[in-house]
Amino acid sequence: MLAAVSDPYLGREIAGQFRVLEKIGSGGMGAVYKAEQPEMRRFVAIKILHKRYLARKDLVTRFKREARAMSHLSHPNTARVFLYGQLDDGACYFVMEYLEGKNLAQTVRKEGPMDPARAIHIMVQACGALEEAHRAGIVHRDLKPENIFLTSQGGIADFPKVLDFGLAKISERQMRPGSLILTQEGMVFGTPEFMSPEQARGETLDGRSDIYSLGVILYELVTGKLPFDAAQPMEYIQRHIKEPPIPLSERTPDRQFPPGLWEVLERALAKNLDARFQSAAELAQALKAVAEGTATPSTAPRAPEDGGRLPSPPSAPPYEPAPSHYPTPAAAPSPAASSTPWLVLGLGAVLALIGTGALILAILMR
Repeated sequence: MLAAVSDPYLGREIAGQFRVLEKIGSGGMGAVYKAEQPEMRRFVAIKILHKRYLARKDLVTRFKREARAMSHLSHPNTARVFLYGQLDDGACYFVMEYLEGKNLAQTVRKEGPMDPARAIHIMVQACGALEEAHRAGIVHRDLKPENIFLTSQGGIADFPKVLDFGLAKISERQMRPGSLILTQEGMVFGTPEFMSPEQARGETLDGRSDIYSLGVILYELVTGKLPFDAAQPMEYIQRHIKEPPIPLSERTPDRQFPPGLWEVLERALAKNLDARFQSAAELAQALKAVAEGTATPSTAPRAPEDGGRLPSPPSAPPYEPAPSHYPTPAAAPSPAASSTPWLVLGLGAVLALIGTGALILAILMR
């Protein structure tokens, strides 16, 4: 109660239309509040940056960047942002849709490992949200079960919402003039258990880094465990860089998995960027093939150990995969027609002529 009384935002009106009701969560950068918007007769969630960070221009910029990034996304599986700005005291905020339900981490903790069909259904939808973000030049950089929220929408259960683009990397074409790009090479952001090998090394990232994180999330959904054994964050980082993931059959030998699921996970978790799925749409397509029982080696190829490149899986609606980064293989030359049949035919013709000539000669000699 003392904490509630001391919170300066409870009961406050924001932007002249939102009244803060209660705190519903907090994180490293800010707190999230439930608020009502009487004129629209709806509840919203408002995220406010901690005051202690207001002197850090880089963090304020990153917070604004999260709001701006999310406000440009319209996919139904991305949490919608309605408004963002700064309060009178300088605190940054953004207003987003209020969600009821549980995130994936809470779901697995409460219910245990998911049925693979359910997990695939959820992840295919999340892939749709990431595909839109990647096409817009936005890389999430902090995908983890806590940042995929399960709710119901339009009577549809298990409707995931991807949220918290607080570490999102936005390409320069998405930035306003003078904005800071904080994701410089050599800086490591994210959650160690779910970060890609290239992210762990502090390298420049693209959408394929998020695909690796989606692979880790799916692995945990169906097993209740991570694909590596480690006790400390640095150990997870080392495993991501050097160690192959533990196969599903070894991780949970008492559980059954649909054919092709491990091959899809293995490719999503490939260390080599070029051996990984090249877009979230490709990953979704491969997962749908597993769910439908039509997964084939060409749909979910095994990542080569030598780091070689793999062909992209075939595309199909409703997803339109982004152009693949894989080189287009040269058309194989058509095999030369064998000359043996022609030799046999020619020899037969010669023998036939000789035989005919001999017969005519014999008749004339009579």
